[in-house]
Amino acid sequence: MIRTALLALAVTAATPLAAQTPPAGPWGEPHLPPAPRSPVEAARIARVTAPTQSFDAAETYETHPAGAATKFAAPSRNAFSFPSANMGFAREMDFRLGNGLFKKLWVTAPASTRSSDGLGPLYNARACQRCHIKDGRGHPPSGSEDSGVSMLLRLSIPDTASDLPAETLAYLSNAPEPTYGLQLQDKSIAGLAAEGRIAISHTPVPVTLGDGTTVTLRQPQYTVVDPAHGPLHPDTQISPRIAPQMIGLGLIEAIPEADILAHADPQDRDGDGISGRPNVVWSTAHGQWMLGRFGLKAGSPSLREQSADAFSGDIGLSTALHPAAWGDCTEAQPLCRTAPDGALGAPDGLEVSDQVLDLVIFYSRNLAVPARRNPEDHRVLRGKALFYQAGCAACHRPKYVTHRLPDRPEQSFQLIWPYSDFLLHDMGAGLADNRPEWQATGREWRTPPLWGIGLTATVSGHTQFLHDGRAGSLLEAILWHGGEAEAAREAVRMMPAEDRDALILFLESL
Repeated sequence: MIRTALLALAVTAATPLAAQTPPAGPWGEPHLPPAPRSPVEAARIARVTAPTQSFDAAETYETHPAGAATKFAAPSRNAFSFPSANMGFAREMDFRLGNGLFKKLWVTAPASTRSSDGLGPLYNARACQRCHIKDGRGHPPSGSEDSGVSMLLRLSIPDTASDLPAETLAYLSNAPEPTYGLQLQDKSIAGLAAEGRIAISHTPVPVTLGDGTTVTLRQPQYTVVDPAHGPLHPDTQISPRIAPQMIGLGLIEAIPEADILAHADPQDRDGDGISGRPNVVWSTAHGQWMLGRFGLKAGSPSLREQSADAFSGDIGLSTALHPAAWGDCTEAQPLCRTAPDGALGAPDGLEVSDQVLDLVIFYSRNLAVPARRNPEDHRVLRGKALFYQAGCAACHRPKYVTHRLPDRPEQSFQLIWPYSDFLLHDMGAGLADNRPEWQATGREWRTPPLWGIGLTATVSGHTQFLHDGRAGSLLEAILWHGGEAEAAREAVRMMPAEDRDALILFLESL
């Protein structure tokens, strides 16, 4: 049903078409203009980023998780909304403009505010900020009165169930659900029906800790209620996603590809049970395969593509990377395809111009990481030692040094502490969404960075973690770990209460 649009996407993505199977890495970093490292500099960086062996005191610069870009301020609801601390005054204007566009409420076309119209026709939110509230973490709907605006459902079907040709599927993250596309839009403009809504039920999962305490987890089940265009394909794959926090994204983008790939061990050759894999994704912007860095399954290679995807899928707005003004509407939704849009009269025929997209990207790239709290506290240091002893640091890699980037001074050559390897890991059946994405399987997830996680309650007003917010605390999030993380989870589960509390205190200091 959506063959025509997707064939056009595949053909325009690269000319001539690249191989259907991603080549072996490294893949290159066309989104960055890095200055090369000398052998002496590379050796110095390797020493600085090596895992610590001492837990008697905080490491040098540990208070600065984002290097010179770290923001020192009293914790508040605005803790994730400051610009990079090393940003020059002249560049702050672009940050403020990007912030305004990030918060902008888009309206239905046609409208008198021509620069703000084009919403939908189907959408999940009217503004970026509506999902990433205060630039923080989203949450699942808490009840029937909660709109669930910071949560959405990804949709797809297996490639084998799709009637799209292989040469098209090779350049798509997933085969779209034939009627509803790649995402369920639960909102619509006047005169059109929303595609459906999310219904969540839970099954209790009791877990007994080593000291006899019982923690009851909740296993969620997701269904689509009131589908507007008939039942979904019988093989539909549904993956719930809450909006992630926005801090530090530009620094993640600036980590050298080689430094991320250095930690990959897909065959587990060292026998530690950890076999992180890179996700390799097709870049429409650059017409080549690239390392995936962003998204819960590392399905996007750059902030430009991540931002353009969100404008199209979440708000229904066209950009140069997604020029269709109808967003995720499929050919099975003709009224949606023919609804008025905001591209009419725009100089470039787009609802979101390159200038607007650039400003939103600049804002997203420069949301500062807050400073660490109490890294010298003896209980925090004890928790840090336990974090390492339990094996958590095998995936939540603490440190990197970013590229030297002449055009991005805020991100250039910074020692950063994101606590992630940015690789895919099998997290077990309990966390599986059974929906692949590019090279990621239905059991794999990208290791999420941990910086700022201790301020979730302050910024977002809740402590709901993991890809769908099922965990009501950091301990619950750990107890959901399985697969490659099972040994680390068991180490934490069997800890004495005092040690467990110290570990959580360390995480809350990040």
